[in-house]
Amino acid sequence: MPNWLAALLTRKMLVCIFTGFSSGLPLYLLLNLLPAWLRSEGVDLKTIGFFALIQFPYTWKFLWAPLLDRYALPGFGRRRGWMLLTQLALLLVIGSLGGLDPRNNIWPILWLAALLAFLSATQDIAVDAFRREILQDAELGLGNAVHVNAYRIAGLVPGSLSLILADRLPWSEVFWITGAFMLPGMLMAWWIKEPAVGGQPKTLRDAVSEPFREFWQRQGWQGAATVLGFIFLYKLGDSLCTALATPFYLDMGFTKTDIGLIAKHAGLWPAVVGALLGGLWMVRLGINRALWLFGVVQLVSIFGFAWLAAQGQFAAIGGEERLALALVIGLEALGVGLGTAAFVAFIARSTHPAYTATQMALFTSLAAVPRTFVNASAGWLVEQLGWLNFFWLCAVLAVPGMLLLVKVAPWHGEDKAVFQS
Repeated sequence: MPNWLAALLTRKMLVCIFTGFSSGLPLYLLLNLLPAWLRSEGVDLKTIGFFALIQFPYTWKFLWAPLLDRYALPGFGRRRGWMLLTQLALLLVIGSLGGLDPRNNIWPILWLAALLAFLSATQDIAVDAFRREILQDAELGLGNAVHVNAYRIAGLVPGSLSLILADRLPWSEVFWITGAFMLPGMLMAWWIKEPAVGGQPKTLRDAVSEPFREFWQRQGWQGAATVLGFIFLYKLGDSLCTALATPFYLDMGFTKTDIGLIAKHAGLWPAVVGALLGGLWMVRLGINRALWLFGVVQLVSIFGFAWLAAQGQFAAIGGEERLALALVIGLEALGVGLGTAAFVAFIARSTHPAYTATQMALFTSLAAVPRTFVNASAGWLVEQLGWLNFFWLCAVLAVPGMLLLVKVAPWHGEDKAVFQS
């Protein structure tokens, strides 16, 4: 059996599949299913764009991450207990969301969606820490690539299956069916063992202060600020580019079924292949060079959206139009798959094992800022600039993160590889 295949077929990689799927489902529901639901019910683009603000828990989750580092649910442990609790709550909230009418209950929908985002972000704190603690340094690249793959595959449920069902079933049933896909993660959290990790904080004060103190002392003030700036900027352009992807496809003339069958499936396998190849290539390239190469692909993929927008709204949708959509989405998915694999590995490499939950929450929260606050302006930007100029702006915003690679991950610099610990 080849070494790369043997590395993939392990119990830890199977666990990473479950963690990725459970983590990705609620986020993709907020990014894909919720905007499609609101748009199909007649909600304007500006309101849909501002709905991105409900994702603020992804940005601020480091504030309550120390609670998950310090306290454990009786009988389950720190990681398993919080995973189970949040996953059960997510199932109930997702199912309840579809029982509301966007035309008459937009504020209740807003608050329920905000609760969903809070529960999802809390699950991510436990899931990210759990994954970091069960993986050895040599397994970080591949394990995070597997997690990212499962994360992307989870997007098929709210971004494809649920949209197809929405053409045939009431929205209330669609949301309960979508929520039921949290069950596999719950079963995994129930049966898996709690990882044995030393150096746990003895007090809540230690859980709050020590992770930040350790990071700033290890990097230095200038180095820490540069790393944080890179985490914020690296995926800024790509994140904004896809903020209103589903409404963009609808405005181009594609039906919900077109989006479900073509756009999402065309994006699945390039993303899966990209993330998996990214994980395997990082073993040879190292994280530094992977960030450079994969970042370029990620940047170039934004131009595909600009090209599609330049065609204008299609008068009729035929084979050529569907093929064009598939090619654009496939290229973007490949770039995101590659770029995300390297980016997540970089974040994991930057954490200290003794303070996993809080530091991972801090870094991933910062990475979520563009998706939360910057993306909230996407609807306004589209109305002011039009789709074509909007995508050109996204390409420009993708450049600063690439420039910071000179400092945080120089091409010829020493790669502090986690693969050779």
